Amino acid sequence: MDLEKRINAFVKLGEFLSQFSTLEFTKIDTVLHNDLFFDGFKHQIKLAKEHNGWFNTDNIVYAFNNWSNTLTKNNLSQWLSKYNFNTLEPKTVAIIMAGNIPLVGFHDFLSVLISGHQVLVKQSSNDKQLLPYLAKYLEYVEPEFKGSIRFTEDKLSNFDAVIATGSDNTARYFEYYFKDKPSIIRKNRNSVAVLTGKETAKDFENLSEDIFRYYGLGCRNVSKLFVPKDYNFEGFFKGMYKWHPIIEQAKYANNYDYNKAVYLMSEFDMLENGFLMIKEDTSYASPIATVFYEYYDNLEQLEQRLVLDSDRIQCVVSNYKLDNQVPFGASQNPQLWDYADNVDTIAFLLKI
Repeated sequence: MDLEKRINAFVKLGEFLSQFSTLEFTKIDTVLHNDLFFDGFKHQIKLAKEHNGWFNTDNIVYAFNNWSNTLTKNNLSQWLSKYNFNTLEPKTVAIIMAGNIPLVGFHDFLSVLISGHQVLVKQSSNDKQLLPYLAKYLEYVEPEFKGSIRFTEDKLSNFDAVIATGSDNTARYFEYYFKDKPSIIRKNRNSVAVLTGKETAKDFENLSEDIFRYYGLGCRNVSKLFVPKDYNFEGFFKGMYKWHPIIEQAKYANNYDYNKAVYLMSEFDMLENGFLMIKEDTSYASPIATVFYEYYDNLEQLEQRLVLDSDRIQCVVSNYKLDNQVPFGASQNPQLWDYADNVDTIAFLLKI
């Protein structure tokens, strides 16, 4: 199968997902194989929500909307234009996926197949309903994908390379277990926001999306703020207010109550507004319903600090120009070429 066929198949998948990109699912007559797949995918969405309480409709739809907007002919062609696939020898690439947000492993899945390899997927138990169904749709759209996509719940075997995502602890296991295979091993990362005191009300409202989307469970969610000395958080909290209904979600509320009790009993200083706590802390990874903050003396020194800690940071949200910087509100909308951990997945796949 040539590259153009592979691209066209994923464009059709994007068109299929576009029907589920708003809270009101809308069947589009021109989408291929809808009679076979539309109602079935609605059922898979229902199963995903029942299986994982963090996967509410809003967050699932948000993920679908991102992918439906991303899987266009222009985007895919632009992404792949700098690579040469002519000499690629198809191999089997295993992917061990995380399950923290809906379809979190889709970019790796897409990268392996679009490059011309075969994929062997080991999903997280937290996110196993959606991708196999989309893979089946992909096979109907482009039958030449049949035999190139496998899912397993068993021990991985008969593969040539691996892309594995997990915690720092599981990464050590992955690095040992896959030491004889070409690999990309992803560890814990978090995203940060750098505030200068010049942010507008709209900036803070956009930042709330970076913090609360997916309940803060993603590596691109902002879990840490860097702020100038004597910073006034009033504007920040005003910008967060649009997300106050999040406290009505039971799993989030339970985490909020638990972490608040821990902070109070430990007599930690923190600020809170009834659905979000901020606490001064040097760590990058904060608990659910909490954002850590840290003061900085000057932006030049902070920039050096962020470069030194780059292996722990996924992206930096700010209006101030920094390495790996994205605008407020854009952390959860990466482009196809915005690779996780800044590791070029396609380049890796072309040299295995």
